[in-house]
Amino acid sequence: MSPLWPFILVAASGILAIHGPRPRNCALYHLTERLLQKYRKEVRPVHDWTEATTVYLDVFVRAVLDVDAQNQKLKTSVWYHEVWDDEFLSWNSSMFDDIKEISLPLSAIWAPDIIINEFVDIERLPELPYVYVNSSGTIKNSKSIQVVSVCSLETYAFPFDIQNCSLTFNSILHTVEDVDLAFLRSREDIKHDKKAFLNDSEWELLSVSSTYNLLQSSAGDVAQIQFHVVIRRHPLVYVVSLLIPSIFLMLVDLGSFYIPPTCRTRVVFKTSVLVGYTIFRVNMSDKMPWSTVSTPLIGVFFTVCMAFLVLSLSKSILLVKFLHDEKCSTQEQPLSCFRKDTNADGLRVDPGAQLVGVTESPVPQECRVQSGTLEEVLSQLQTISNYFHTQDQADQQEARWLALLERFDRLLFQGYLVVLGLYTVTLCSLWAQWSCL
Repeated sequence: MSPLWPFILVAASGILAIHGPRPRNCALYHLTERLLQKYRKEVRPVHDWTEATTVYLDVFVRAVLDVDAQNQKLKTSVWYHEVWDDEFLSWNSSMFDDIKEISLPLSAIWAPDIIINEFVDIERLPELPYVYVNSSGTIKNSKSIQVVSVCSLETYAFPFDIQNCSLTFNSILHTVEDVDLAFLRSREDIKHDKKAFLNDSEWELLSVSSTYNLLQSSAGDVAQIQFHVVIRRHPLVYVVSLLIPSIFLMLVDLGSFYIPPTCRTRVVFKTSVLVGYTIFRVNMSDKMPWSTVSTPLIGVFFTVCMAFLVLSLSKSILLVKFLHDEKCSTQEQPLSCFRKDTNADGLRVDPGAQLVGVTESPVPQECRVQSGTLEEVLSQLQTISNYFHTQDQADQQEARWLALLERFDRLLFQGYLVVLGLYTVTLCSLWAQWSCL
């Protein structure tokens, strides 16, 4: 009897192994093998080919990584969800240790060919290797992607700009008769959901509205879902570093109009303001978004103010040059009436008589001296009269030029005030519109 004990123990262990509980990892293995053994990922997973496969989409905007206004690109971090039913991947959970959900390789099953039309950088689309499948055949595919998309960025209202960029999802090949799209959540929930957004960047998420459309093509209608991402900029850092210093610089330039136009210090002062404008413009160009579509309002205003400054400075330079030329021409005119030759007794000596050496009689000479003296007095009076007449004409011409330049200066000042007022009103209205959203 003793030699039979080893055989009895082996038979008992085999019976217990057959009828005992199997480990769960073995059930998961057999379930995965059963699902993928005869699965064909090339075939759309429906028993009736006339039925469309509905893909449910959902999007969570996590962060705005970069806004490139010059190249019209928007880079966002998005959490993307796809859900669809696969009729070939369902099972009875009670037959497999009550397993209701497993993970399968995405490369081993059929997946919808959903793309984003605005993509310009496909390499930044990471692929997660697995998807979740439940016992009813519902597949959940979730992935985090960095979307570098084309967007029409408007920078006119900078730094109070609001951008609206779209992410359009559709099938690249299948029509709506084969693959249809739908929303995983309600549109209101998608629009006002900001829980996943990291609100510590330069931009703030306002809303994510969504629409469903049918895109007509030669092959048939294609289902299309658009998510409109609306963001706005936090303007405080630009108000402190750009707007306030620019307004101070403009007020200083405006104060230069109170310096008298004939003062040469005004030219020096305006030249210093122009240098300040140039330096501030160079520093501002590194912070402002420039694009070929639109120009920021602050850039346009700065260009107009620099044009006013250059016109005023040119006018002041011409005025100083004109006054300098008039002064020099006045000083060069000699008073010839005081430059006559006289003898020691105060009487004019006839140069012809000095050369010949003949002395005339005293009485006729005195008559001739008195007659010559009267002629000289008349000539000197005529010269003085002509001089003062010319001086009066020059003064009148100078007064007319000064009046004309003063009117031009007043016109520039009024134009400067109008531009500054329009700029202030526009900025305040843009700020109010930004605050209302």
